[in-house]
Amino acid sequence: MQQPGRIFRGDKYIWMVVAALSLLGILAVYSASSSLAMNKKGGNTEFYFIRHTGFLIIGLFFMYFTHLLNYRYYARISQFMLWVSIALLCVTLAIGSEVNNATRVLPIPGLGITFQTSDMAKLFLIMYIARYMARNQDHIETPKAFWSITGIISIVVLLIAPENLSTALVLFSTCMLLLFIGRIHVKYLVMVFGSGLLLLTLTGFMLLNVDTEGWASAGRIPTWKKRIESFIGQGQESDQAIQSKIAISTGGFTGKGPGGSTQRNFLPHPYSDFIFAIIVEEYGLLGGLFVVSLFLTLLYRCLLIVVNTPRAYGAFLAFGLCISMVIQAFINMGVAVGLLPVTGLTLPLVSMGGTSLVFTSIAFGVILSVSRGLEEERQDKNTDQATGKVEGAPSHAT
Repeated sequence: MQQPGRIFRGDKYIWMVVAALSLLGILAVYSASSSLAMNKKGGNTEFYFIRHTGFLIIGLFFMYFTHLLNYRYYARISQFMLWVSIALLCVTLAIGSEVNNATRVLPIPGLGITFQTSDMAKLFLIMYIARYMARNQDHIETPKAFWSITGIISIVVLLIAPENLSTALVLFSTCMLLLFIGRIHVKYLVMVFGSGLLLLTLTGFMLLNVDTEGWASAGRIPTWKKRIESFIGQGQESDQAIQSKIAISTGGFTGKGPGGSTQRNFLPHPYSDFIFAIIVEEYGLLGGLFVVSLFLTLLYRCLLIVVNTPRAYGAFLAFGLCISMVIQAFINMGVAVGLLPVTGLTLPLVSMGGTSLVFTSIAFGVILSVSRGLEEERQDKNTDQATGKVEGAPSHAT
């Protein structure tokens, strides 16, 4: 039962997190994109601000209507959309457009914009896994259940990895956590995780010992090698890492103030991959801690949803979508402060983006849909209990 006057249903704290991240993103993108606007838009500093805000509004529109739809419908939607996503990933690898030396996006005909197919695949894979885990709880610890769902995960991850390894690793980690809480036998998870870790280690070792200079068609391999060497100290530290550390170190406790960043003029991609460094430079340690607290709040509120949701599908769905965004956020922030190698992952709902903002907003909307369903079930239960008391009362009629 819906309370009168309630326009925004679901967890109010998650709505507050969405509002805070959206506002912070608008301010940070407006400041961080000024140099890009000077170089590519003839000094029109409002261009990227308007573009980002426009996509954000579209995303919030989708978020609102997504949260109104009963989350159980997403189980059916994911069955079809996952295979559409896999097909689009194959098309992207074959004829996709190149952005930052990686073939990650497909152009949308007639609109002049592109979208990153991995964002779409990530969203619907998590939905699909949640559905599979919920429907197969009676025999979830069997080898058949494990290999069935692992096969789907492997297809999607391997299609994303060649051009977007960091996203593939985040998705793989999210799926493993989802399988763990879904009661897949631990020995199978250890086997898969160990195999993945071994493969990643061997790949890193090979990259460090292979000369990739002059490889004209090596794809992302030279980039991976440079990032690994830079992180472990075998090569020159990347300009991105240096400028990011300067931005953070000069931000101090309270920062230089909104729009006061100087490193945005030197830091590559300050509006996307390294937007957290700009936030700390302009808003200081307090601003950085505020961003961290927002994602921790999101994680905490989603865990409450998981604990209290009576339906397994809702619990798996909320956890999977939440943990995916939280992992991505903390990797982005870890890269900015030099704790992790450069990855290219953006800060969800904050970094400048196009359709990625829309898919992130949809993920938030689905989480809020689960929360809304939990609210309504509680209200219906309370109403039934109250009605039962009235109906069970002794009658004084003659």
